[in-house]
Formats: sequence, structure tokens, C-alpha cells
Amino acid sequence: MKQEILKTEKAITLVKKTFEGELSRQLKLVKVSSPIAVLDGTGINDDLNGIERPVSFPVKALEDKRAVVVHSLAKWKRLRLKQLEMEPNSGILTDMRALRPDEDFTALHSIYVDQWDWEQRIWPGDRTLDRLKDTVRKIYSALRATELAVYEQYPQIEPVLPADITFIHSEELLCCYPWLSPKEREYAAAKEYGAIFIIGIGGLLSNGERHDGRAPDYDDWSTLNEEGYSGINGDIIVWNPVLQCAFELSSMGVRVDKVALVRQLEERGCSDRSLLTFHSMLLAGELPESIGGGIGQSRVCMFMLKKQHIGEVQVSIWPEVEMRKLAAAGVTLL
Repeated sequence: MKQEILKTEKAITLVKKTFEGELSRQLKLVKVSSPIAVLDGTGINDDLNGIERPVSFPVKALEDKRAVVVHSLAKWKRLRLKQLEMEPNSGILTDMRALRPDEDFTALHSIYVDQWDWEQRIWPGDRTLDRLKDTVRKIYSALRATELAVYEQYPQIEPVLPADITFIHSEELLCCYPWLSPKEREYAAAKEYGAIFIIGIGGLLSNGERHDGRAPDYDDWSTLNEEGYSGINGDIIVWNPVLQCAFELSSMGVRVDKVALVRQLEERGCSDRSLLTFHSMLLAGELPESIGGGIGQSRVCMFMLKKQHIGEVQVSIWPEVEMRKLAAAGVTLL
């Protein structure tokens, strides 16, 4: 078992080093440091779907002001772009470490989240679907390069990603599979195409529902794009041949401008957030336009190394029953 774990750790290092290098080269990103926690009440922490509870604690040296462990760095990165005075078409990359205690334990989820959080400054005129697609293709190119690097080192792990990623809007998915749930639509499309980017995550569809939740104050899911659909954001999803399921690797998008922020806050009934630090800076025109996202590090490693469980590529907390079941199935947790 020790040798198996060491072999896996070495393979994880190969995946992370290769992908990080390719991503940085494709998007002109500079590696930066990032926080594990931010002060509460600033609007900087990511609200995800709006129902997840952050881990919080008082800070003695700040008169017991409360801090929260980040859910992601979606908004913090935009502030950092401003502070570092990044030029358009360049950006930052950081290792995000988060705790999400409301996550359910599954083969794909744990309470510990590790991802590459990246943000690239863009010109206001680049807030387009074309810019989004071009960025997705570059990320996908980095994924394929990583898959080939793994194959070179471990020939038994054969590449499965198709040559190109397929773009499809969440409304188109609904039209194709109106009898299926959103997750079932993802399954059907990912299985058919191998790799897809679902555009428009967070806005209302024609059936009055949302494909999936998205916070109202970072990705732009309400602006009409060049194809006449709402949204210039989305998810990268691939088909996982080991688990036989749709497998999300990244959530990303063009970030809200002032107009989109006001519109999306109103739609979600939380216009009061406009008084928070991050939101007031954006509304005052003090933050750069950007595109950004998060790419799951453990997810990418799991996919590239053809692992059955996320616990095979990350150290986390698991129920005793789950650990016994996995051990009996021959799955080695780190």
C-alpha cells in the first residue's frame, strides 16, 4: 500500500505541474499567493449557490471581528488584478484551498476543495461569447496536453479526451432533452460528445428553471450573447469513462460589469449587497473587467489518473463506513 500511495503522489505531481504550466502559458498567468480566509461582511467571499455555510471564526487581534474560510476566490482575484495593475490579456493564477462543510460525501465530493483559481484582465469590448469560447479552448488545450504527458509517463493510462470541446447553451440542452433533469442532460451530452462547455449557468431557462445555481455577483449569466441566449459563462464537463458519468472540471465566465451586477442582484432579491466593499467598488468603476474561473485540482488528477474516488488524490475527512466500504473494494485513500 505504501508503494501504491507513493506512486500516486508522484503521478499527482506530474499532473499538477504539467497542467499549471500549460494553463499559465496559454492564458499568460502569473502565480500569486492567496488567502485561506477573508473578513466577513466585505462581500469578497464566494456565495456559491447562496445556501452553503462558510466556516467562520473570531479574530482576537481584530477585536473578535469574524473571518470566514473562503469558498472560492472568484471576487478576491478581481481585487488582486486591480492591486497588481495587471495589463489586459494577462492575469493571475493561485492555489485555492477551501472548506465547504455542507458538501455531501460522494466519489466526486469532499468537504476539502482544492482548485486552480485564475483571473485574466480583459478590455471592456472583450466581454463577449467569442472571448469566452477562445479562453475555454485554451484551457481545454492545456487539459489535453496534460493527458498526453500522463500517457507518456504511464502508457497504461490511455488518452480519452476528444480533439475538440463542444459548445452548447443550457437552453439548447433543454430543447434537446426536455424530459430530462439538468444533471441528466449533462450526462447525455457529455456521453455523446466526450467534452462539452455548457454556456449560460445561473439564468432562468424557458421552462422557468435554472440549469444550475450561480451567485449573482461574479459570473455574468444574464447578458444576451451573440447567439441570442443569455449568459457569457459556463462549465467545462467531460465524460468520465471510469465512473461512467458527466464530470465537471471547471466553472468559469466573463465577470459581471456594473449593469449586469445591478440586474443580477435585483433578480435574486439581494440588492442590499451593493453596499458591501467589493460591490461598491465595482459599481464605482474601480475594478477591471475580467474573465476567470476555478479548475478543480483533485478533479483533474482524478480524471487524468483514472481514479474511482476523489479520496485517492486528496487527503480529507471521510465517514468510517465509507472508508471501510472503499477498502473492501480495493480503493486506497490518501
